[in-house]
Amino acid sequence: MQEPFDVLYEDNHLLIVNKRSGILVQGDATGDTPLVDLCKAYIKDKYDKPGAVFLGVVHRLDRPVSGVVVLARTSKSLERMNELFRMRETEKIYWAIVGQKPPEQQGTLVHWLQKDEKKNKTTAYRKETPGALRSELHYQVLASAAGHWLLEVHPITGRPHQIRVQLASMGCVIAGDVKYGAGQPNADGSICLHARKLTFVHPVKKEPVSCEAPIPDMELWRYFR
Repeated sequence: MQEPFDVLYEDNHLLIVNKRSGILVQGDATGDTPLVDLCKAYIKDKYDKPGAVFLGVVHRLDRPVSGVVVLARTSKSLERMNELFRMRETEKIYWAIVGQKPPEQQGTLVHWLQKDEKKNKTTAYRKETPGALRSELHYQVLASAAGHWLLEVHPITGRPHQIRVQLASMGCVIAGDVKYGAGQPNADGSICLHARKLTFVHPVKKEPVSCEAPIPDMELWRYFR
C-alpha cells in the first residue's frame, strides 16, 4: 500500500511533505484520519516525544490533489509561514493534466470566484460579481501525450478550488475532476492536479527553501515522467 506522505524537508521549525491524493489535510465530518494527525504520529515516533505534538497547518490541498504541503512545528513558525502565504511571498507551481488543448501555449486567467460551502463547489464569473473574489493564475503547456496536455500553473491568488474551476472555465477540465466536468473519474479517486513545487524564504533561518514533489505513480502521470 502506498504511504500517505513522503517527507521532503524537515527541521526543528517545519515539516514539508508530499501528500498523496485521497488524504485529507485537516479532519472533517468523514472522521478519516487527516494528514496533520499522521504527521504528528510520525514526529512523535521519530523523536520519541512525550505528550501532545504541536503541528500547525499552514495551507491545504483538496483531498483528491497530491503534492507539497507545509506544516509548522512551532507556533512562531506557523505565524510567520501564515504571513508569507498571506503576503504572497511564496512561489507555488502546480502541474495539471487536462483533456483539452488550451487555446494558447501560455496565458493568464482572471475570474471572480464564489464558493458554495454546502455543495463544496466554486463558481467562476468573468466579471466582478458581488460576493466573489478576484482570482488570477498563469499557465503554460509543457507537453502533450495520449490525448492529454500537461500544464504548469502558477496561481497568483489562493482561492478554494481555484485552479480546478479556472482551467475548467477555459474548457480544460482536469483529468478525473468530475466535479468540474470531467467525463469520468480516475480509478483511484484522484484528480490530475499536483502541487509540484514550493519556494520561499525560511521563516526562522532566513534561507531559501525549495521543495519539489515527485509526480504520482499512476497511468496518466507516467506519460509525463
